[in-house]
Amino acid sequence: MREVRIKDTFSGELIAIEPGPGGEVGIYACGPTVYSRIHIGNARPFVVFILLRRFLAQLGYAPRLAINLTDVNDKIYAAARERELDSATHALEMSAAYIADTDRLGLGRPDEEPLATETIGPIVALIEALIAAGHAYQSGDDVYFSVRSFEPYGRLSNRDPGAMDQGEEAGSAELKEDALDFALWKARKPGEDTFWPSPWGEGRPGWHIECSAMAEQIFGTEFAIHGGGSDLVFPHHENEIAQSQAARGVAPARIWMHNGMVETNSAKMAKSVGNIFMLHEALDRHGPEAVVAFLIGGHYRQPIAFDESALAQAAARNARIRDFLAGAGTGDPEAAQVAATRERFLAALAEDFNTPKALAELFSLIGEANRAPLAGARELVVELLPLLGLEALAAEAGEAADPEAEALLVERLQARADQDFERADAIREELAARGWEVRDSADGARLIRRR
Repeated sequence: MREVRIKDTFSGELIAIEPGPGGEVGIYACGPTVYSRIHIGNARPFVVFILLRRFLAQLGYAPRLAINLTDVNDKIYAAARERELDSATHALEMSAAYIADTDRLGLGRPDEEPLATETIGPIVALIEALIAAGHAYQSGDDVYFSVRSFEPYGRLSNRDPGAMDQGEEAGSAELKEDALDFALWKARKPGEDTFWPSPWGEGRPGWHIECSAMAEQIFGTEFAIHGGGSDLVFPHHENEIAQSQAARGVAPARIWMHNGMVETNSAKMAKSVGNIFMLHEALDRHGPEAVVAFLIGGHYRQPIAFDESALAQAAARNARIRDFLAGAGTGDPEAAQVAATRERFLAALAEDFNTPKALAELFSLIGEANRAPLAGARELVVELLPLLGLEALAAEAGEAADPEAEALLVERLQARADQDFERADAIREELAARGWEVRDSADGARLIRRR
C-alpha cells in the first residue's frame, strides 16, 4: 500500500498515515456552527477532507470521515431571536441548509455527521472525568477546565499560555480561578431556550468539549487525523487536546491537519467581518465543478484568494478538461508516458495532499495529447478526475445530444456543403440556444454541452 504523508501542525513534520485497529483510518474534521448558511470558505474543509477520504479509499485504506455540526451556541441563540424562532428550530433549518448546499457540490456525504445536541450524555461523562482527575472545577453552575493543570498546554499553537485569550463571553471572568481557563459547561442564562439537566444545573456544553466527546464517541480515544481550518488551531484544537489528553491520558489524534483560509483582500472570509460570499450563491452563479476546482486550486495548507474572477478562472480550467475529453480518442492505457503521469499524480496527492501539483500533471498530459494523439490519455484523465472531485466533467463531455439537436447538426453540415453560410450560422445560434456548442475538427463536427 502506498504511503501517504500529511503535514502535522503539532510537530511541524510530515507524518505517514497509519491505520488503527481493524485497518480503519479515522478522520474527524470540525464542521460549521449552524447559525446561518455557510460561505464558500466554510466549504473548503468539507471539500479537502471528503477528497482525502476518496484518495485513501482508492489506495486501499479504510477511511472513515466524521464532520460534525455545532447546533447549540450563543450565535444560534442570537440568530434565532432575530428571526423570532426557538433556537432548536433555527438550528434545524440551518443544518438542513448546510446539508443541501454541500450536497450540491456533488461529492457525497461524510460517513458520520454528529450533532452536539445528540451527544450531551458523552459530553457530561467527559466533564465528570475531568473533574475527577483534578483538571476541571465547578464555579456556580458552570464548569471550567483548569489550563495550568495541564502542563503541555500551548504546544499545538506554539503559544505562551500566559499570553492567551480564550475569547469567552463577557461576565465569565469572575467565575474562573484563572483567566486562562475555559468553559466546559455553561449555566442556563435568561432567554436561552435550548438546555439540558446536568450534575451542575441546567445548561449546555462549551464549544470545545463538544468535539472532544463527539470524536471519542465515534473513533475512541485515538484516531488518525483531526482536521479543520487553521483558525481553529487556537483556541479550539488546543483545548480539545487538553481536554482529551487530561481525561484519557492520550492525545486524540496522531496527525493535526489544518487547511488555510479563503481570503478576500488578504482578510479571512468571515461573517463577522462582512466579506463573505455564500456557498449557495457561488453554486448558483458558477456551478459545483467551478467551486470545487477553485477550492483545490491551491495547496490545502495555504490561504487562497477569492473573488469572482477566481471562480471564472476555475471554470475556464474545467472547460479545458471538458474540451479535451470531448475530442480525445481512446487507446491503450498502458502507454509509458500515461503511466508516468499517473504515478506523478498519485505521488503528489500522497505527499501532503498536493492537489495543485496533481492538477498540473493532468494539464501537462492534456497539453501533450492535444499536440499529438496520446494513447490512453483520455482514459487516465477520466480515471483520476474523481480524486479531485471533478468526475462530472467526464460525464458532461460524454453527454449525448438530443435527436432534435443532432438533426440540426446534420442540417448545418448540409448548409455548409451548399455554401449557405448564413443558414449554417443561424443553426449554430439555434443550437447554442438549446445549450449545445458545435465543435468542428478534422474528424468532423460534434456537439458539446455548453456551460
